[in-house]
Amino acid sequence: MRVNHVGEVCAQALYTAQAAATADPALRQHFERAAREETDHLAWTRARLDDLGARPSVLNPLWYAGAFALGLAAGRLGDRASLGFVMETERQVEAHLASHLDRLPATDHASRAIVAQMKTDEATHAAQAEAAGALNLPAPAKALMRTAARVMTTTAYYI
Repeated sequence: MRVNHVGEVCAQALYTAQAAATADPALRQHFERAAREETDHLAWTRARLDDLGARPSVLNPLWYAGAFALGLAAGRLGDRASLGFVMETERQVEAHLASHLDRLPATDHASRAIVAQMKTDEATHAAQAEAAGALNLPAPAKALMRTAARVMTTTAYYI
């Protein structure tokens, strides 16, 4: 659950930065609304960490700063690229959450409910970005994003 919590810390940073980077008021509102939705996920994962007697990653400030920088960079590439970054991020997160659901014990109903709802919400965010005109990112960019996510999830699992 710590890894999922870190993902939500990053989502806050990404959407906040992307909202700041766009000149389009409607897109800014879209990013701000998505950030508010991700706030629920952040609260759910934190509460679940507390229930499990676990702690959040001590690197959360670093994760936030890095994700904010990525969101700002994506936003500076233009709205379609920024939306493409959202679409690909959310698709990768959805895949991560699906694999997490496969590994969670069937008896851990609380964690399963949280992860399942987050998976649904992330798929919605990806679809909304695509409908808004997201650019399909090139394969090397997607691969780089997967690699960065792997480093983050592996590190956050332990630290």
